[in-house]
Amino acid sequence: TGLVIGPIVTVIISVGNSAVVIGLWPAHFIWTYYCVAKSKRLGWVLKIALLVSLPVPLTLWPIVAIIGSLIGGIGYGFLAPLIATFEAIGESITSKIYHCFADGCISTLKGSCTVVRDFTDFCFHSYFSYMDELSEEIYPDEKPIEVKLSKLPSCILVSLLAIPVDVPIITALALWKSPFMLFRGWKRLLEDLIGREGPFLETVCVPFAGLAIFLWPLAVVGSVVASFFSSFALALYSGIVVHQEDSFRMGLAYILAAVSIFDEYTNDLLDMREGSCFMRY
Repeated sequence: TGLVIGPIVTVIISVGNSAVVIGLWPAHFIWTYYCVAKSKRLGWVLKIALLVSLPVPLTLWPIVAIIGSLIGGIGYGFLAPLIATFEAIGESITSKIYHCFADGCISTLKGSCTVVRDFTDFCFHSYFSYMDELSEEIYPDEKPIEVKLSKLPSCILVSLLAIPVDVPIITALALWKSPFMLFRGWKRLLEDLIGREGPFLETVCVPFAGLAIFLWPLAVVGSVVASFFSSFALALYSGIVVHQEDSFRMGLAYILAAVSIFDEYTNDLLDMREGSCFMRY
């Protein structure tokens, strides 16, 4: 069922969402610039910085949305009928063969149309409503969000220093701990399979849990890739620390603290030794 319905659902979601994104992109581009320029919630320095940098996210938005819709359509078109098929097997019904092929067809097609409709509502209503709120008048006692020019050089410098430090170390930690994640994940899944616990508790969930055992290496690879991209966010946040704390030294300290926090969090997640070998300032 997934092989038959999947391509249709993928076309509906990817084409529908792509048409919405491309059709509304000029309006999003113009209205975003208009609301940011008009907004009194933003200070002049922050407003100018946003107006200069907005072309990057506005240009990437259609590309990310189209690729995400394609991947999401493939996943939903295959998994939704698969789930419905196993639910039909688990139910006490007579025509199980019929329901294995019939269940999930109409519901998946309706669900794909619902996805496109909800995405359209977000792009057509929610986005413009949020931008309208950004351009509304502020209260007399409310201060606009501002970035001090005197802090900007130190913020940029710390962010530039953090990227070559945090990104390689965090990526190396993720690669180093990926074998632990792989084998400990397999160990936990196999223990649940033997003891019929966790995802193997219900009969209908056994096929999915068995599939999880085979696909677990992909989850490990995905976690390493996610760690690589998230390391950029952790590194760039050091510039925000400098601005918030008004301290160049605190920004430098955060560079090391970010690595320590990541190391400690992954140790807790993988049931490894508590704490971190990296110091915190």
